[in-house]
Amino acid sequence: MSKQVLFAGLLIAAVGCQAADSDGDRGTAGNDATVVAKQKFRGCGTRTPSDDEVAAMKTLEQAGKGKPGGGGGGGTLPPGSVTIPVYYHVIRDASGAGDVADSRITAQIAVLNEAYTGQTGGAATDTPFRFQLVGTDRTNNAAWYTMTPGSTAERDAKAALRQGGANALNIYSANIGDGLLGWATFPNSYASKPSDDGVVILTGSEPGGNAAPYNEGDTATHEVGHWLGLYHTFQGGCSRTGDSVADTPAVKAPNFGCPAPGSVDSCTGRRYPGADAIENFMDYTDDACMWEFSAGQAGRASTMWSTYRGN
Repeated sequence: MSKQVLFAGLLIAAVGCQAADSDGDRGTAGNDATVVAKQKFRGCGTRTPSDDEVAAMKTLEQAGKGKPGGGGGGGTLPPGSVTIPVYYHVIRDASGAGDVADSRITAQIAVLNEAYTGQTGGAATDTPFRFQLVGTDRTNNAAWYTMTPGSTAERDAKAALRQGGANALNIYSANIGDGLLGWATFPNSYASKPSDDGVVILTGSEPGGNAAPYNEGDTATHEVGHWLGLYHTFQGGCSRTGDSVADTPAVKAPNFGCPAPGSVDSCTGRRYPGADAIENFMDYTDDACMWEFSAGQAGRASTMWSTYRGN
């Protein structure tokens, strides 16, 4: 059963389901105090790229250039043509608290493969990317366990644990701070800071974890999207540049909770057709309510892979 079908059942049963507010820029749930907590909790610590960086990456995408030095090639790679080795690093407290069972790690890889093969419903796109777990390790370190983006703890943990080259996905699971669910590096930063490369997620966001409603594994789906070169759907707000993907409608600000598809249109007028794609993996909605990468996102990630990560 697809996530879209499951979501339809949840929406029918939901009480106080979120809808657009008067500004149309995010969902609300009336006086439900949990909304504030949800909005704070669905934090993504991936840095916002500068305008110059966005422009440079857009130029590369439009030119369809391959990896500097002759590797890779232009155009969209075929579905399933890239298998990404995954190294999973479970970081625990000094006492060993915060462990993640092998079964949950296996389930997390399955969620990634389901999302990136377009098996989640709606107009989900089958992308070039598949994920294969090749290594798991566990480390007890109190400082690393509560790391935050850009911290010494993050730098030290990655320097000690990261494996593989530009094509290897390193996932770090920890009880991260700042109320975040995760963060990631963009592919264009690998050349200058290879040891920083990877994805960090909150322990408990894996399938079956305790971070409900963000415990179905789509924090990793979202952050891996950044690792492959995708921006948030609300990147740039109501602007023509937006997230640099033509087939994702402009979005003014993050959407939270589970708005009904088509119920939020935060960027209006002829210049900005289409309602917010709240079901897109690169927004901030609940795990159960996101199920799509667009064809344009698959194409952009394909070009970014060939340019920065392909062998």
